[in-house]
Amino acid sequence: MDLGLRGRAAVVGGASAGLGAAVAEALAAEGCRLLIWSRSEERLRAVAARLREAHGVDVALLSADAAEPDAADRVREEAERTLGGIDICVLNAGGPPTVEAVATEAEAWRRAFQLLAITPITLAQGLLPGMRQRGWGRIVALMSSVVREPIPPLVYSTAGRSALAGWMKTAASQVAAEGVTINGILTGRVATARVEQLDAERAAREGRALDEVRLDVMATIPAGRYGEPRELGAVAAFLCSGPASYVTGALVPVDGGLLREI
Repeated sequence: MDLGLRGRAAVVGGASAGLGAAVAEALAAEGCRLLIWSRSEERLRAVAARLREAHGVDVALLSADAAEPDAADRVREEAERTLGGIDICVLNAGGPPTVEAVATEAEAWRRAFQLLAITPITLAQGLLPGMRQRGWGRIVALMSSVVREPIPPLVYSTAGRSALAGWMKTAASQVAAEGVTINGILTGRVATARVEQLDAERAAREGRALDEVRLDVMATIPAGRYGEPRELGAVAAFLCSGPASYVTGALVPVDGGLLREI
């Protein structure tokens, strides 16, 4: 299938590793020009070099922390400076720390909402006017299955991502007739450093071996395994594509069947 993305300009957050890097790879393979951003400039440079060599596309980069209030404006300005009009925005950032729901802290709430709701919403809103004017745009947020089925230690993540989901669902209906779609991906257990960290924390908390914890988790996944980042990247690339023009306001699980609700 031709996704119709060659030459499109895309901004991808959290792209120095993991899911963000996988999405950047999928979009680069389709011929997109990219601005990739995250906190680590060193790792971004490595990703950018690999994408340029493998796919022959233009890749700009920016070091920015999504937990900082000025991040969205910096990313938007750099994207427009290096790429011109932006067609695609992939919202993605690392997860906040784990915590028991009865032991949260006000400052951690503020940081989590900046990271997972305020920065992505501000960035998306900053890029939407150009998309609406041109009559074509794609916003895709990499989220988590916790939006539908909360996991107790991920209370900051559940709340912040749920706020983003609420904005997305509302905004999607207001721009759909203008050729702009807004969708989210509910990520399940995909093999990334973040998931490895969560498994290690659980193993330490429960005094168990890491392999034992992983086997327990995999037993709850109908697919019987963790996902691969490239599998999520492929879904994200489709949601960014021309053929996905009638998909909007959706939260698409990529979780091996983990979510059980109808």
